[in-house]
Amino acid sequence: MTIPEQIMAKIEAYDTIIIHRHVHPDPDAIGSQVGLAEVIRNSFPTKKVYQVGSDTGDLAWLANVQRIDETTYQGALVITTDAANSPRISGDHYQDGAYLIKIDHHPNDDPYGDLNWVLPEASSTSEIIIDIVNDSQGRLQFNDAAARVLYAGMVGDTGRFMFDSTSPHTMNCAAQMMTFDIQHAKINQRMNEITLEQAKLQGYLFDQLQVNQHHVAYLVVSQATQARLHVSAQQVHSIVGTPGRLRGVLTWVTFVEQDDGAYRVHFRSKGPVINELAKQHAGGGHPMASGANAADQAEIEQIIAELSALADAYQAAQ
Repeated sequence: MTIPEQIMAKIEAYDTIIIHRHVHPDPDAIGSQVGLAEVIRNSFPTKKVYQVGSDTGDLAWLANVQRIDETTYQGALVITTDAANSPRISGDHYQDGAYLIKIDHHPNDDPYGDLNWVLPEASSTSEIIIDIVNDSQGRLQFNDAAARVLYAGMVGDTGRFMFDSTSPHTMNCAAQMMTFDIQHAKINQRMNEITLEQAKLQGYLFDQLQVNQHHVAYLVVSQATQARLHVSAQQVHSIVGTPGRLRGVLTWVTFVEQDDGAYRVHFRSKGPVINELAKQHAGGGHPMASGANAADQAEIEQIIAELSALADAYQAAQ
């Protein structure tokens, strides 16, 4: 029995299914989590299916979560989607169910749970969910609600289908979701929108961004700057990809100060593999897009130096 077949068997066997995703959700985290939940609800109307975790913040227009009591986990199937390692799982009690399945497309450095289906070559976890449904021999069925969030998940994690992870299969999956009534143009427009405050943050980025001789760009967004520009730490995520538009920038990093004074670190790259560096700073992710953490200014400077060395080594090898 293949792993997707095992996943299907577990979905059929359990009456209560609880689905988690990662903290600080992006469209793929929400798309894969809620897309799977909607598929199961549509296919098995008598099952109790819950999507849980922290609120979805600025992505509440896409979907939100449900609140459940910890007793709901007793005898339940728990599935995590797009959550690469256990500390990143949003919501408590995910280990309190009867069985735990991990579905993800990040490198499987933390193979938690009883069953893993991890495909790093996939564009997104939403794409993996679509494949599981398509491979279920009709036992799982899409509906408009599932297709809407799964499409959004693919759009988000492929950078509007611009990233290298976008394959012909990815485009086929997106086309399949577009056959449902999802109003894909409205989804695309909403995902492309930013607030006036975020637009001002873009201006701050171009004014304050530093690019060193190693072709590494970096920016620190302090709590004071966030307050002055009236943006939250989550909203700062809208500028993370922007330095990559600049000619001459090979890899870049954004440091976003959190409420506790530490920094959330966003790595992006056009060539150097950066997820191993992210792991050294309590993070991880994809080879070209990863997240990490920095405790203070000293660790910020250390990360910039390490990223510069990584960029030098990459350029020397070309």
